[in-house]
Amino acid sequence: MISDFFLALLLALIQGLTEFLPVSSSAHLLFPSLLFGAKDFGIVFDISVHAGTLAAVIYYFKKELLELIRAWMPWTQSRNKESFLLGLKLIVATLPIVLVGLIASDFAESRSTNIDSIAWANLIFAGLLYAAFKSSRQSKSLAELTLFAALIIGCFQALAIFPGASRSGMAITGALIIGLNIKDTSRFAFLLSIPTILGALVLMVAKGAYSISFSDMLVMLTGFIGSAFIAFITIKSFLQFVEKIGMTPFVVYRVALGVLLLLI
Repeated sequence: MISDFFLALLLALIQGLTEFLPVSSSAHLLFPSLLFGAKDFGIVFDISVHAGTLAAVIYYFKKELLELIRAWMPWTQSRNKESFLLGLKLIVATLPIVLVGLIASDFAESRSTNIDSIAWANLIFAGLLYAAFKSSRQSKSLAELTLFAALIIGCFQALAIFPGASRSGMAITGALIIGLNIKDTSRFAFLLSIPTILGALVLMVAKGAYSISFSDMLVMLTGFIGSAFIAFITIKSFLQFVEKIGMTPFVVYRVALGVLLLLI
């Protein structure tokens, strides 16, 4: 039986890697339980790994986030219009998943996950991502993104409520469909993850994780550090190479993953 420490480390690495790539974290998180009969650490661990991935993306985009904050401060005299508009687009794009989360939070957090449904979600949404990537003109920059287009991206991201859909994958799919270039598509999807993960964290804390033992603290620390470290490397690597590798390798991988899950 795998120890709690190594299980926490393994799950943290999986979460840190899959949170920001256009692949399904829920599909990958099935494998420790399938292969090792691993237990569920519950909401305490969920909070720690989400906090880790949030810390990673905030640190990576710290300069842009500081510009966003300055642009939105009411006492700012020389407001950066581009940063202000980017912040407004992120707010608009976040609204759909907030609404869906409030309405269907119990469904989203259900742990009675069906392997076949996750497998089919991988196959279906991988096909949608491939179609969007191949048909997209990819001619628009982030500055050209309208509020309505940002809302469309947000609606696609909200489809991540279905296990196996991938939050990052759906945001990227929506951005490609409206014609955003692939570099800005990835950048916007990562920035959009900040309010989304933060909202998920608030919801999880509100659900309650109040009695924490010393062993829980060790598991939480492992989850936080592991997920933060891997998430930072994932973000940096993905943004460096996404224009070269495109979306096809991720689509092929997700199709193979979906088929594998169906065969298990």
